[in-house]
Amino acid sequence: MKHIFLNLKRFDVPTEFGGVNRVAPVKDWAKFIVEGTQEALKKYDPSEVEFVQYFPEAHLLGAVEALSENSPVQIGSQGVYRMNTAVGGNFGAFTTNRSASIVKAIGCSGTLIGHCEERNDKKGVLEEAGCTDFSAVNRLLNQEIKCAQAEGLKVLYCIGETSEEQERWQEVLGEQLDVGLEGVDKSQVVIAYEPVWSIGPGKTPADKPYITKIARFVKERTGGMDVVYGGGLKTDNAEMLASIDEIDGGLIALTRFQGEIGFYPNEYLDIIRLYLGK
Repeated sequence: MKHIFLNLKRFDVPTEFGGVNRVAPVKDWAKFIVEGTQEALKKYDPSEVEFVQYFPEAHLLGAVEALSENSPVQIGSQGVYRMNTAVGGNFGAFTTNRSASIVKAIGCSGTLIGHCEERNDKKGVLEEAGCTDFSAVNRLLNQEIKCAQAEGLKVLYCIGETSEEQERWQEVLGEQLDVGLEGVDKSQVVIAYEPVWSIGPGKTPADKPYITKIARFVKERTGGMDVVYGGGLKTDNAEMLASIDEIDGGLIALTRFQGEIGFYPNEYLDIIRLYLGK
């Protein structure tokens, strides 16, 4: 099974506010993206490839409502809180945090956990408090995965090493896998590898040998879990990534990196065609 994930981050912000949204008014943005992609994706065999689109929370209802009958698109949230609601327990006193129960109630089938931006945020809070035990981040993410799975949500769990951590990548990634996946149902989790050290303007992208090495390590460490490339599946690397047997798909974000940068549904479909070869 191949997996094509889409993380729409905060791509809904209009350009006049410093964002990259040129495609639709904010209130119609999720509908525009789902309706602009789902029909074209129906040509692919759902037993061979799945398509999951992670939307910012404000757009989850609009995205779910835009799904057509037998749509191949699955809608996911960009995270869940490490605590959940429960009958006879907490009714939802989690101001600013989304519980797995509401994500499920909205109509989502999955969630994204441990993206490098989420890891950085949690690490920043710990640093501000004077804490240097950053293994706590993996423990918190483990709690999030368990909450998601308790509601039947599938999880895309991101791991990755920074430039400072690259020399000891086996230790860093090994801990992220061991702690993050402790006690979870691995059959309902896909791993996304983010080479944090190579992501961003002016940085050298991870090459095929390096990505292959990491994917093999992850599969060996986890007993063969599916691994996708989380460093950005795009036109420039789609064919290369497709040639790596150990890679089971990719995570798409921006589709255009020059000029009017942003996410464009037609370019998203082009990337998928390049990666799947059809």
